[in-house]
Amino acid sequence: MTEMTRREAIALTSAAIAGATLGGPAWADVTPKRGGILRISAPANPSSLDPATGGAGSDHAFLFTMYDTLTEWDFETLKPKPGLAESWKFSDPNTLVLNIRAGVTFHDGAPLDAEAVKFNLERNKSDQKSNIKADLGSVASVEVTSPTQVTLKLSTPDTALPLILSDRAGMMVSPSALKAAEGGTVARKPVGAGAYAFVSWADGERIVVKRYEKYWKSNRPLPDGIEFSIIPELTTGARSVTAGQNDLIYQLPPRQKAIIERASSVKVVNGPTLYVLQIFLNWAKPPFDNLKVRQALNFAIDRESFVKAALAGLAEPAYMNLPKAHWAYDKSVAGLYPYDPDKARKLLAEAGVKDGLTIELGGYPDQDSVQRQEILIEQLRKAGMNARFSNAPIAEASAAFFASEKRGSGLLSAWTGRPDPSLTYSLMFTKDAYFNAGRAPVPPELEAAIRESRASEDIELRRKAFATVQRLVMENAFVAPLAFQYELVAMNKKVQGYRPNLLGKPKYDDVWLES
Repeated sequence: MTEMTRREAIALTSAAIAGATLGGPAWADVTPKRGGILRISAPANPSSLDPATGGAGSDHAFLFTMYDTLTEWDFETLKPKPGLAESWKFSDPNTLVLNIRAGVTFHDGAPLDAEAVKFNLERNKSDQKSNIKADLGSVASVEVTSPTQVTLKLSTPDTALPLILSDRAGMMVSPSALKAAEGGTVARKPVGAGAYAFVSWADGERIVVKRYEKYWKSNRPLPDGIEFSIIPELTTGARSVTAGQNDLIYQLPPRQKAIIERASSVKVVNGPTLYVLQIFLNWAKPPFDNLKVRQALNFAIDRESFVKAALAGLAEPAYMNLPKAHWAYDKSVAGLYPYDPDKARKLLAEAGVKDGLTIELGGYPDQDSVQRQEILIEQLRKAGMNARFSNAPIAEASAAFFASEKRGSGLLSAWTGRPDPSLTYSLMFTKDAYFNAGRAPVPPELEAAIRESRASEDIELRRKAFATVQRLVMENAFVAPLAFQYELVAMNKKVQGYRPNLLGKPKYDDVWLES
């Protein structure tokens, strides 16, 4: 029964992506070629090019080019597959053994061996500057058990670790570069072992990487390099692709689909993702330290109307942090917050809040973000809430809310998804997690349910644990999910081999350029 359920879930996801992607695989009938510079319009400046110290989900589009991960994920199913670790095994519930691929080197020539992996995992888990400590919270110790083998001793069983190591926690940075770097971070001068090596970063303007000739995947990458142009205004970015100044733009807003499809030189791909627009809440600060106010906020949002008005219908209304296509989705949780502004007003009254509650929220200044803000302001007004937004660029606004000033009581942003759902929940809803803005405690039963979701490899047992996790998160209204946005990527027709993925975070593994 368990295996059948897994196959059904994978088939559903694969069919959804296949159905949503326009056209067949463009690389099927032609021979891939080496050469050329892939020019990409990127919507945001990265917060950091050090995977351990960055704080924005939009960083991944850059990080994935320069850093390989210990494990990787299948584009369509998010199942883990080998990466820098060519194999792994739980020798017992509290021991994970990683066998590291031999002969891999960092861009500075240093060997990527078991010692380098141990250094990275210990840094990610314990360094004061690391924002991903929670990712490796179950790791008690890291041991080098051979030059190409690392053994992780766990404080509690954690079957999510193989997929966790396909994200920031598994991105390997050169230890020699870190030891030589001022401040112990490579935020501005990254040195990884990925397909591309860092060349330059003109802040807010351009990031350039070049093909790493000693990359361990001998037939990849194919382009000579990638140039990212930082263009926050997505209309301008789209225009740069239709005009031929750039080759590809990702994270296009749905309103651009009909416009850009009219350009004969451009093709569009789209597919479902875990990328969820939401209001992050600081439940350590008024007014969201009051449960009834948080619940009122969720009742006040008309998600169906939000999707139609803000996303041209190219999205799924979100009532939790997992979409319908995901194997751990719980339909009963989705019914907790139907649109009900009268219920919202009643909850505010019960909380002792007078009509006209003012809510200070952070946001971003781009056109699409502002439009979403205007829609929410009007919806919340009907429920007796006055929302006021303070806007700043993504990296600045995210740092101000999560890391430094704890500015505002909420942030309208997006959760870009994680390969394993337990990581999503632990990163947002455990006490010391970076994306728990107030570092506020949560019910012990929630943390217990998150641990339970990682205790077994049996998908049915995990599904039951996630049902509990999702219900506790939403009953406590620790977040206000809005919509799962589809991936929308536009590119010149000379770009071949691009594939969308369920995470919605672009990777360029198979991309090449027709001359």
